[in-house]
Amino acid sequence: MQAAERDPELVRAHLAEWLALRLAGAEDGVTVGPLTSPEGLGFSNETHLFDATWGDGDQRVVRRMVLRIAPTVYQVFLEPRFEEQYQVMVALTGVDENLPVPELFGYERDPSVLGAPFFVMGAVDGRAPNDNPPYHVSGWVHDITPADRAAMWWGGVDTLARVHRLDPRTLGLGFLDSPRRGRAGIDQQLRYYEEMLDWAGAKVFDTPPEPLATARDWLRAHQPAEPDPPVLLWGDARIGNILFDDAFRVAAVLDWEMAELGAPETDLAWFLFLDRHHSEGCDVPRLDGFPTREQTIARYEQLLGRPVRDLDYYEVFAAYRFAVIMLRIMVMFVELGMMDPTTDMITNNTVSRMLATLLGLPAPGPPPARTGQPATAPTTVPSAAPAS
Repeated sequence: MQAAERDPELVRAHLAEWLALRLAGAEDGVTVGPLTSPEGLGFSNETHLFDATWGDGDQRVVRRMVLRIAPTVYQVFLEPRFEEQYQVMVALTGVDENLPVPELFGYERDPSVLGAPFFVMGAVDGRAPNDNPPYHVSGWVHDITPADRAAMWWGGVDTLARVHRLDPRTLGLGFLDSPRRGRAGIDQQLRYYEEMLDWAGAKVFDTPPEPLATARDWLRAHQPAEPDPPVLLWGDARIGNILFDDAFRVAAVLDWEMAELGAPETDLAWFLFLDRHHSEGCDVPRLDGFPTREQTIARYEQLLGRPVRDLDYYEVFAAYRFAVIMLRIMVMFVELGMMDPTTDMITNNTVSRMLATLLGLPAPGPPPARTGQPATAPTTVPSAAPAS
């Protein structure tokens, strides 16, 4: 069953039956309220908010919950990692009160229940800085004081350091290792995004376009040594994936689908580059109060307990992998009929232009033409891989 085909009433009924088997005191059943879909979320999961009610009298409980369903219409990443993000949150539950993850109510592998695997977690009161439009452009972050913005930023930096001080072996996170791609860390990560680059654009061009091709080769040629044992990486490490309470403290850390093992500089570079993308990439200044790159690095080094290494390299890698992800999303939009197939945004977008600037390359143009075909994407682009 695809998302567009799901009957909301059937989803509510099946979800109520499923929850009744997992919630304490719900022996007499659970009532699931209307499903709502928050705006501004990413493309990799189907997400719904709802109220669950169970019990009577003094025992009556009303709980706001979040339902996440594995995608069935499209697949952003090379490999579906829907269950892995749930496993990471399970491993992090209760580990550090200052690294809060939402309460988890269960994971369901059987697609017959709702049409795809899913999990349910508790909703957390709080707000995340918006990505669309980016928070440096507009949104609620504009309305708070510079001191509040600084508090949010430092909360994010503290969160990074807390993640990186954990021992992934003690937490049982060995499933994040992918030894067939090489050594854990940048070696595996480069191989993953090389494979994803080939997969994402396979139906659009014969060879990877610029600046992605040059970035891929440059990153391999300058690959740094990573002398320390790999740590847990959040993956999509940014303040946009943190819920902040009314005092601008971290209320919940979200979205672990890009979690992996590697050098902590990988996350720090992504954290810095995504903020840079939301300002420089959008031709707007950073809002007052957000600490500088230099201040951020100094605080992070103090929290981590050692100097960062090769950060410029990891910032190029951050731009490269974001550009690969953006390429996949643009191709997917063409596949789904959501974007004009003649668009040059597949290869010419804010991320690819920033990547070109980092490498001192000319601004990107349209993708190279396939043999005997025009350079633009065809009207109908078959899926490069089966949807998850």
